[in-house]
Amino acid sequence: MRPTPHKAAGVAALTAAALAAFFLPAVPAAAHTAPAPARAAADCTPAQVVTDGGFENGSPAWTPSTSTVITNRTGQSPHGGSAYAWLDGTGKTRTDSLTQSVTVPSGCATATLSFYLHIDTAETTSSTAYDKLTAKIGGTTLGSWSNLDKNTGYVQKSFDVSSFAGQTVNLSFTGTEDSSLQTSFVLDDIALDTSGGTTPPATDTTRTPAAPGYTVNLSSDTSGTAWTGHESVTFTNASATALNEVYLRLWDNYHGTCSAMPIKVTNVTGGTAGDLSVACTALKITLPAPLTQGQSATIGFDLGITVPSGADRFGHDGAYSNIGNALPVLAIRDGAGWHLDPYTNNGEAFYSLAADFKVTLDHPTSLLVPATGTSTDTPGTSGRTITTATASQVRDFAWAAGPFSKISGTSPAGVAVNVYSVSGISSSSAQSMLSTAESAVDTHAGRFGAYPYGELDAVLDNNYWFGGMEYPGFVLDLVSSTALTHEIAHQWWYGIVGDDEYNNPWLDEAFADYSTDLAQGITGANCWNSVSWASSAEKITNSMAYWDAHSSRYSTVVYGYGKCALHDLRRLIGDTAMTKLLKDYASAHWYGVSTTAEFKAAAQAATSTDLTSFWTQHRIDG
Repeated sequence: MRPTPHKAAGVAALTAAALAAFFLPAVPAAAHTAPAPARAAADCTPAQVVTDGGFENGSPAWTPSTSTVITNRTGQSPHGGSAYAWLDGTGKTRTDSLTQSVTVPSGCATATLSFYLHIDTAETTSSTAYDKLTAKIGGTTLGSWSNLDKNTGYVQKSFDVSSFAGQTVNLSFTGTEDSSLQTSFVLDDIALDTSGGTTPPATDTTRTPAAPGYTVNLSSDTSGTAWTGHESVTFTNASATALNEVYLRLWDNYHGTCSAMPIKVTNVTGGTAGDLSVACTALKITLPAPLTQGQSATIGFDLGITVPSGADRFGHDGAYSNIGNALPVLAIRDGAGWHLDPYTNNGEAFYSLAADFKVTLDHPTSLLVPATGTSTDTPGTSGRTITTATASQVRDFAWAAGPFSKISGTSPAGVAVNVYSVSGISSSSAQSMLSTAESAVDTHAGRFGAYPYGELDAVLDNNYWFGGMEYPGFVLDLVSSTALTHEIAHQWWYGIVGDDEYNNPWLDEAFADYSTDLAQGITGANCWNSVSWASSAEKITNSMAYWDAHSSRYSTVVYGYGKCALHDLRRLIGDTAMTKLLKDYASAHWYGVSTTAEFKAAAQAATSTDLTSFWTQHRIDG
């Protein structure tokens, strides 16, 4: 997402950089090597591999940010023994960290990280996470907690880190505190226990759980702001590494608190629900038995959705509700482990595999319900309508509900386009945006491959603070031809050609902005001449973790410098080669996942010019 000002003077005058909004790799497969001689799998010797997890032995294995982090001073209490780790707790702007390098043995099927956490705070809010603690192993975020998670005494946290078998990685805890009202994050008795059987080599980079199929039945209240019902998902383990659990991402719990969650999952079947983590946006479900490669399973649960007030991608602007990222979806496990990154309001954190959805929405007939996929309406009970939306090979599902004005058309290539407007949008503006959508969907399809989703819905509201947001077959937008062209480009760059949006946002945002320029006849001539880096750490390919800490630079670098780099690449290898590169690349990753390394390899294969210095100059790493 790219934030834009509320009530900007003259929506039509806003630039693409100000309007283009919420927009989009994983570890590349290991190179093939000669097969090793057949041998018996290594036996597992159960072990606990964290050194001095209770901080009782002087803690030389730990690297704390300051000497005060590991302590036995008064003010907090240990879980056991006499020492503990105390991060933050000053009531001043502060970042404390604690790190240890650990080696997870390769012969064991199970590796579990556990620790005891106590949080106390002087913050009085029940809605804002001012102070935060994040736990990571390697590059994977395991969980995140804040002043909203305060508790009496210690609570044990536990995470499956089996995917790190055979690797030496950093285990780290980072606490950040704002300028007032202390929050203390107290850790003790940290352990990483291994046990049982054997584990395949850690080079298994298969993305799983694969081929998800979601079936959802929900009914709304009279306003369309509260939805209740049931969701189930069937999936297959594509990996040679067994699946012992899956995680559901309850993304929109970011918009509430752990004590008042907008997304509530109850009565889980097909597995055992565990603790919520990552600020209550991740729910672990332990499967009844390990799911081996090729096996399938189904989990189900009751679902409640409460839409908060606000013209947001999840929120209601008066009578008009936007319900994006509200359906729980499966997290991905790949070569980096489980992806449990935190929600970001600055852009996207979403990383999901292409899936099939069948969603049935029972709602008052007075509300129109545009949605991902192809929809049909049938009469429900008195005064109600049942909208059934089906979508194939999409990464998410979103819908809206409200007394919209609707106009429809068909693009020259045959794509059905619907524009839904809130009150205050003129009929001429809506008609102009319909024409823009019809043109943009065909233009992008001509460059990157035919649009596969049947119909395209656009919901218009000039109160959106974020400019616009893309979902499969469904976009939210201000009245802006540039922003809408950008959002529709996301149907390819993130939608059809997926990516890990948290760790590689440039792969969708830069590509969508570049596609928008092409559609509008903008050549990007000399745009790289205006590039000015803020620091040596600033790169086009930085993750959202970096951009959340440097939010003022996110749009400039990822959108602006990113698309300029693609314009420069086109000029270097030639228009014909660049056109073929992108069309072939989209085809090769159709319904798949793109990575920076794979795109760089494809670009190099498209030209005889050595691109090494090009990637360095444009700060494209990976």
